[in-house]
Amino acid sequence: MLVIGERINASNKSVGQAIASKDEEFLANLAKAQADAGADFIDVNAGVGFDARENATATMEWLIEVVQGATDRPLVIDSDDPDIIQAALRKYRGDTAIINSVNAEPERLEIIGTLAAERQASLVALVTGEGGIPGTVQERLAASEMIMTQLIRLGVKEEQVFFDPLVIPISVDSNQAIITLKTIEQIKSRYPAAKTVAGLSNISFGLPNRPMINRAFLLMAAYAGLDAAILDPLDAKLMSLVKVADLLTGKDIACRGFIRAHRKGLLVN
Repeated sequence: MLVIGERINASNKSVGQAIASKDEEFLANLAKAQADAGADFIDVNAGVGFDARENATATMEWLIEVVQGATDRPLVIDSDDPDIIQAALRKYRGDTAIINSVNAEPERLEIIGTLAAERQASLVALVTGEGGIPGTVQERLAASEMIMTQLIRLGVKEEQVFFDPLVIPISVDSNQAIITLKTIEQIKSRYPAAKTVAGLSNISFGLPNRPMINRAFLLMAAYAGLDAAILDPLDAKLMSLVKVADLLTGKDIACRGFIRAHRKGLLVN
């Protein structure tokens, strides 16, 4: 399972403050710590806040430079603004990138899909559209079909698409975990070359003992077919369960990854 480190996000108070004060050392150390903990990609979200677009774009470009200077891990370019994504991709020096994100809204789909096709970048696709988050599996699948049809038309390959089935907190609706898991299963069946990704910690929002819930949900989602998770790689127990998930779903050939992690002392009970 691909691990996308979630920590460099302006919605995190300490990170937001570091971005605002241009604290390069804090952010570089956070990027390096996630990479050292086993993150395959580093998500980079500079936020927008109340800045003018020009300032927000410059901030994102600066943050891309800081993170690239700290680690050679590929980046996930994370923004709600297509112009900021485009500027970040110009600044980014890596060969492999993931854009986060697009949905079934036609205008956004056209703009972001074209950027992904031109850069040959992978793309996180939220299975939602203009009407808000769909409440059922079938509605989410309908959104995924609309997204895939348009992305293929724009020149994006199926294997470049990471479908996000949408993880809604179970504190809001106790059926949401099941809906997400069934959506993952159906997407994997319908689009075998595409991948699935989820923001894992959303499932536990508003509840106590959140790490326990996140870890259990990771294993359930892995069984359903989850290919990548946006998570906190500094949670050693959670990262240990990523190894277990790969082991139990047949992705860890001959158990080599699990045994190697055990020998390095990386597995935490």
